[in-house]
Amino acid sequence: MSTNELWHTTWRSPSLQAAAVHRARVRGCLLGGALGDALGYPVEFSSLDRIRAAHGPRGVTGLVPGAHGAVGLISDDTQMTLFTVEALIQAHARQRDKGIGGAWPLLLRQAYERWLETQSKPGPDQPVPQQPGTPPPAGLVGEAWLYSRRAPGNACLSGVAQMYAPDPALPLDGTPGQVNPDSKGCGTVMRSAPFGLAAPADAAFAMAARGAQITHGHPTGYYAAGALAAIVAHLLAGDSLEGAVLRTLRLLERHRGHTETTAALRAALDLADDGAPTAEKTESLGAGWVAEEALAIGVYCALAEPDVERALLLAVNHSGDSDSTGSICGNLLGALHGDTGLPHDWVARVEGRHRIAALADDLAAECARA
Repeated sequence: MSTNELWHTTWRSPSLQAAAVHRARVRGCLLGGALGDALGYPVEFSSLDRIRAAHGPRGVTGLVPGAHGAVGLISDDTQMTLFTVEALIQAHARQRDKGIGGAWPLLLRQAYERWLETQSKPGPDQPVPQQPGTPPPAGLVGEAWLYSRRAPGNACLSGVAQMYAPDPALPLDGTPGQVNPDSKGCGTVMRSAPFGLAAPADAAFAMAARGAQITHGHPTGYYAAGALAAIVAHLLAGDSLEGAVLRTLRLLERHRGHTETTAALRAALDLADDGAPTAEKTESLGAGWVAEEALAIGVYCALAEPDVERALLLAVNHSGDSDSTGSICGNLLGALHGDTGLPHDWVARVEGRHRIAALADDLAAECARA
């Protein structure tokens, strides 16, 4: 049963209906992002010509082997996304009577520092025993499968190492941030969907933008992160994808220095209306190495191709940062359709899928508490 069909199912209580749809969308966003990441990771540094030469004229048509012949591996994109989720759960629990409250910037920085540990230290000798729906005592740092270095971005590594926590009281005025002020790599946007799962659009935008400043200080880098979070929040509230993007464009207009992010999103909207989607059209939006291009590609592919599988494949078959664009597209499609709208056979092969689903359920449950 699709998420949209759930809205029309007879429930004893409307609140149960809404809770089920909400949980499905949260699960879908995180699992869809991990799936797009896993589809794109093996071809991340390959040109479109090389992808087609290796996998046929249609390029990648499903999950393909990556490092050491393994299939379904996630990259740093999903790793950092999960640590973002962990921080938001902790922040909400700590400030439950006031919503997310003021604890989240420090908790987010600390979560990224834990991620950094997984990139430089040996993991647990044995995986921590896992009960379905129950996080291990040590949290994500107790998960042996996360101790893999999967081409993390230099700005993410160097930025986290500076141990900077953003001040949410400062305005978002388009000035460069304190850390890596010239960096606008897609490492900001690929980890920011969870903010849209934890807060309404305006708050999600601001939180994601501030969270991006932990590692990237360029305004376009942090505005693109905020834009993805806002789009996800609108989708979670039941908006269409096009409607969510248009609402987010209006939100961006309030902030000085938004023009690069706004232009990229408008280009994605225009291209989605320009006939059948192709890899060449995708590449006209850029390669996805920088934040606004990765966001535009993810939005274009999710809008232009109504079939979920084909949209995900469109998002990874290009010359550029295929895992990040695939992840962003998967976040959007999952938030739109829910986890039941994702291709089950593909999701079943994604690394860590049970832990990702459990973490999604924890986030949905925590944010539903007053």
